[in-house]
Amino acid sequence: MREPFSPKKLIFTIIMFAISILFLMPFIWMLSASFKMESDVFNFPIDWIPKQWNAINNYKEVWFGQYPFYLYYWNSIKITVVTTLISVTVSALAAYGFSKVQFAASKWLFLIVLTTYMVPSQAVLVPQFILYRWIGLFDNHIGLILIGSFSVLGTFMLRQFFMGLHNDFIESAKIDGAGHWKIFWNIALPLVRPAVATYAILRFIWTWNDYQNALIFLRTDKLFTIQLAMQKFTSLSGEFYSLIMAAAVSAIVPLLIIFIIGQKSVIEGIAMGGVKG
Repeated sequence: MREPFSPKKLIFTIIMFAISILFLMPFIWMLSASFKMESDVFNFPIDWIPKQWNAINNYKEVWFGQYPFYLYYWNSIKITVVTTLISVTVSALAAYGFSKVQFAASKWLFLIVLTTYMVPSQAVLVPQFILYRWIGLFDNHIGLILIGSFSVLGTFMLRQFFMGLHNDFIESAKIDGAGHWKIFWNIALPLVRPAVATYAILRFIWTWNDYQNALIFLRTDKLFTIQLAMQKFTSLSGEFYSLIMAAAVSAIVPLLIIFIIGQKSVIEGIAMGGVKG
């Protein structure tokens, strides 16, 4: 049945649409500026559709100029994808263990793990730096990947979803002779797939946007991630806002693609977390 017309709902929809346009305007301006000639970037009133298009030259300079973004893009994609895969795997296994595997002192061990989240990451930067220099993981991608591969927040988040699974599923599988690995892979994991996908998207975004760790643990220019490249490119091209906007658009595009692809899983994960029983 069709819902009856509601003026209040119509007004609310119009207001929310207007607010969404306001939030999108900075991104639209950034995209528009990346297509313009440098002399047209700050025209007033704003030319939302460029009168003179210079997109090819702007993006060509960003991607294949003095500091080629394709190299930094590859570095960021490699680090982000590998970190996300390892972090999701480790967090899911740990979450299942803490929620469905009964062993002595499991609650106390989880509490100890959870308390480490209270320590700010900035507080352990110096010990991490000294340790990485000592074991040879400084100034390489492996060290940067390991830093983001173990997440207390991811373990805690996924544990809450695993706890929502009824123990009857686990007991029935045990009666049929299934071990914990088979139960985890064939039963538990598919049931919490939206939550795992949500955490994977969040981990991808966090790792892609990570500036602090890349700044501290990378020194070689060819190993830089897209965030360090943006900072360096901005400092060298500060007078050319069309190029800076082209670089910013290039840095944001992967995040938009990941969110668009995983939007359904995020909504399912939120709905799954809001429904109990």
